[in-house]
Amino acid sequence: SMRAAHSRRARTPPPPQKKKNTSENINARLALVMKSGKAVLGYKSTMKSLRQGKAKLVLIGSNCPPLRKSEIEYYAMLAKTGVHHYSGNNIALGTACGKMFRCSVLSITDPGDSDIVRSINPESA
Repeated sequence: SMRAAHSRRARTPPPPQKKKNTSENINARLALVMKSGKAVLGYKSTMKSLRQGKAKLVLIGSNCPPLRKSEIEYYAMLAKTGVHHYSGNNIALGTACGKMFRCSVLSITDPGDSDIVRSINPESA
């Protein structure tokens, strides 16, 4: 029985330290985009940037409504634009953009000095 307990313990995934690291990473990159590049916040502006082919990367918050999420994903697919599912909700995403409001969706139109597009979506670059 001791061995069974050991094997069960061995199967548990390592502590989610990487996840936090990557989200902090994304936040730092996003801050750099907001400082040195261009991003449009919000559903309508994001859809517009996708239609015009200006979006380089789309970030979607975790609590974006499913229908809206799938609509954005579909547009992004047609525009051949990468989509990143941001681990935080719309409050966290707004904060990560340095804004005092919530944001469920944003589109990066000019990454500036940031390598966020490459880091999230290596096959696009």
